[in-house]
Amino acid sequence: MDMPKATNEDKERFRAVVPVHPDVTIKPMFGNLGAFVNGNMFAGLFGPTIGVKLAEADKQELEGTERTVPFGPPERPMGGYTGLPEVWNAEGDGDDARARAWAEKAYAHVSALPPKAPKAAASKAAAPKAVKK
Repeated sequence: MDMPKATNEDKERFRAVVPVHPDVTIKPMFGNLGAFVNGNMFAGLFGPTIGVKLAEADKQELEGTERTVPFGPPERPMGGYTGLPEVWNAEGDGDDARARAWAEKAYAHVSALPPKAPKAAASKAAAPKAVKK
């Protein structure tokens, strides 16, 4: 599976699109970025494509009115995420208002979900092995 790396320009654009709220965290993910709230990802960057996780009605509206793209690897796109139209990347108007509006909707949707439970820490000490007699 080919994992495209986001350019510095792609990462700057992503950071400009992600809503600024005190509970938002942006983390690196496989050479790309993800935006999280309460431990759940609401927006991600895969190469130049920004993907958002929306409520079903918003997802249908976006996919029904814009030329969205799959988000993630072509052979296995991420379920539940919609890639924002690639033409928005090429417009170069510096505004990104539409992308910000959809990222804000994604934030609102995902911030209403239950927080992701932290992973249990794996014990570093292995359990003692039974001794054969």
